[in-house]
Amino acid sequence: MVPRRALLLLLLISFATNLVHARVTDNIISMANLDFLNDLRAKYPHQPVFLQAVEEMAIAVEPLFDDRENGAFYKAAFLYLTEPERIISFHVPWQDDEGNLHVNRGWRVEFSSALGPYKGGLRFHPSVDEGVLKFLGFEQIFKNALTGLPLGGGKGGSDFDPKGKSEAEVRRFCESFMTNLCRYIDASTDVPAGDIGVGGREIGYMYGQYKRLSNLHGEGVLTGKTPGLLGGIELRPEATGFGTVYIAEQAIKDKLGESLEGKHCAVSGSGNVAQYAAKMLLQLGAKVVSISDSNGCLIFEDGMTQVDWERIIECKQVKRARLDTLGSQVSGKYVAGHSPWNLPDLSVDFAFPCATQNEIDEVGAKMLMEKSARGVFEGANLPVTASGQEVLRSHPGVLYIPGKAANAGGVGVSGLEMSQNSSRTYWKRETVDALLKDMMAEIYRQMKDAAGDSGTLEQGTNRAGFLKVAEALKGLGWVYIKPTSKL
Repeated sequence: MVPRRALLLLLLISFATNLVHARVTDNIISMANLDFLNDLRAKYPHQPVFLQAVEEMAIAVEPLFDDRENGAFYKAAFLYLTEPERIISFHVPWQDDEGNLHVNRGWRVEFSSALGPYKGGLRFHPSVDEGVLKFLGFEQIFKNALTGLPLGGGKGGSDFDPKGKSEAEVRRFCESFMTNLCRYIDASTDVPAGDIGVGGREIGYMYGQYKRLSNLHGEGVLTGKTPGLLGGIELRPEATGFGTVYIAEQAIKDKLGESLEGKHCAVSGSGNVAQYAAKMLLQLGAKVVSISDSNGCLIFEDGMTQVDWERIIECKQVKRARLDTLGSQVSGKYVAGHSPWNLPDLSVDFAFPCATQNEIDEVGAKMLMEKSARGVFEGANLPVTASGQEVLRSHPGVLYIPGKAANAGGVGVSGLEMSQNSSRTYWKRETVDALLKDMMAEIYRQMKDAAGDSGTLEQGTNRAGFLKVAEALKGLGWVYIKPTSKL
């Protein structure tokens, strides 16, 4: 018989667990009455960020489900796309410098091949699990569709943390990861790239191991490789950040009749996306007022200078250090334990969240609106929580471009790298930059056309991406609706 005190303790634990779960999922399920997703919610309550991504997409395309002629098809296509075609999981054993064995988990979520080979990055971070990768892979389907290139959607990675590891330890881990992954990838099947924790160094180590194991050389099986030396393309490290600013510039000019010059632009994160978004903003005359990492935030009240940017690049790319080590080397002030989105005195005209998912919550979004911020452009994937998105939607005059469009420049240039590899050629930086600008302009046109006169840019982004994939599913015969009567 269970003792009374033990029973009481078990009840308290159960209550606390249910309360936490309710708080995590309430902002997802209450957002829309999309009952046809109930089975998905019941299957994956432990993957809240994946459900959040699905809900966000469903809300934007919900009017399509009510279409009298094609509504049933669109709903069926949407449900089809909520389950990955394949999930591969494996262990990744590696040795540290002292000879100790460690075992991490690795995954590749091959979500949709409707438009082409699975395409999406590899993320190495302790927060990585199957649910996070499903969210990223789901987003990738529609992002890749908007580029106009024949790319499916996928995502992969590991819960390995590169921080604090020696270069030899990172190399050994990458080699072990590729030893397990190599049997599933091919230039016509699945082409991974980099993401958080995976830059040019890690891609190089993995590509080296792939070459050893396959005896195939010059294959476009990974993108993000070193330009020139390893078959990479110029501008790939810059592409996501540059593309985010290019599409923001276009939207600000089209919708507000203004430019970025002199505007206070808050950037979060300090990885590739944030670094090069800040660089392009500086080139366009904007005042970059912040950059951050997981420990805190650098604030530049008078705007970041070119010298500041160069010292941040040295800190992050060369020394692989934290921003708080910069001290008096930069003109900004370091604020520990904060992000640009919870600093009430920071002046913000336009927000560029480039760090990670769910970094701007409801409080942060309200703070931006109180500051009269006029645009949010997502350099990261799903950086605004569901409740934060509701705040932005309640201000229709605010430009809000989700990551599916705003950060599509990275995968777009990765697609160009695949083309470069297959044709055994090499494109100059100026050529790639011109193609990137054209691509972001075309993405903006697609979202604007799909939004129509009454829709928002957020709705236009999601509808344009979804409709393209849905039409591919119909053309392939993968999704079809039984006719109600014979012709």
